[in-house]
Amino acid sequence: MNKLEHLAMIMDGNGRWAKSKGLNRTKGHERGAEVVRDITTFCSNHSEIKTLTLYAFSTENWKRPKLEVEFLMNLLGRYLKKEIDTYMTNEVKFETIGDLTPFSNKLKKIIEDTKEKTKNNKKLTQILALNYGAQDEIVRAVNKLNSENKKVTIESLSQNLDSPYSDIDLLIRTSGEQRLSNFLLWQVAYAEFFFTETLWPDFSPDELNNIIDNFKNRERKFGGI
Repeated sequence: MNKLEHLAMIMDGNGRWAKSKGLNRTKGHERGAEVVRDITTFCSNHSEIKTLTLYAFSTENWKRPKLEVEFLMNLLGRYLKKEIDTYMTNEVKFETIGDLTPFSNKLKKIIEDTKEKTKNNKKLTQILALNYGAQDEIVRAVNKLNSENKKVTIESLSQNLDSPYSDIDLLIRTSGEQRLSNFLLWQVAYAEFFFTETLWPDFSPDELNNIIDNFKNRERKFGGI
């Protein structure tokens, strides 16, 4: 039975969910934020899962319409303020990966305040990938090592990536798309993948539990026989 300590998820399908119901795309994002709460709560109460990394906003998402990007930034700020009770009740530590530089000072403060308030929580670490792209992450890590005149090795590069956490055990993508979209390319070297047709706003803890059962029974060889 495989051990699942680090779960990563590409939360895809908010826009298509809203369109299928004749709603504005923003309604899909709002519903998607509610699902984040449900999945985070489930993971915090799972006996094995220690880290949950969620792809919230990629470096490529800036290409979306300006009004949608502004909505997503505001939604993130509202979500973090609203969910502080969820973080504390479920002993969830909040962290981020990605380059937060382009974000507004107001949003950066909300992010830092949430990290500070939850820093001592122990059951689960929830990582939101914000303005994150794996290629960008790797380039920044290499540049940092070069600037410090340090040799680039597997170990040194791993230690200088945005996430100091363990490699991914299981990566799930919703909405039926089957690609990584520049997410955690280094960390998923030996991860198991699962792609579901379910759109993110319809994804549930019950479906996640079924996927975990599937993962548990897969054979992981890590390059061996």
